[in-house]
Amino acid sequence: MADEKPKEGVKTENNDHIHLKVAGQDGSVVQCKVKRHTPLSKLMKAYCERQNLSMRQIRFRFDGQPINGG
Repeated sequence: MADEKPKEGVKTENNDHIHLKVAGQDGSVVQCKVKRHTPLSKLMKAYCERQNLSMRQIRFRFDGQPINGG
């Protein structure tokens, strides 16, 4: 798998961080830059704090599949 080519439109210069977008049901979008090895639970908690929500109030999904915050 080491010979996989990067996907079109994906920058490969700096692999230390990734850019993520969290989209709310209301259409709001929060952009985040996180290190590759940062647990998603940290991003999820930060999003909830920023939106004044509880982790119990919302559900995170990726391509329709639920993501657990651990």
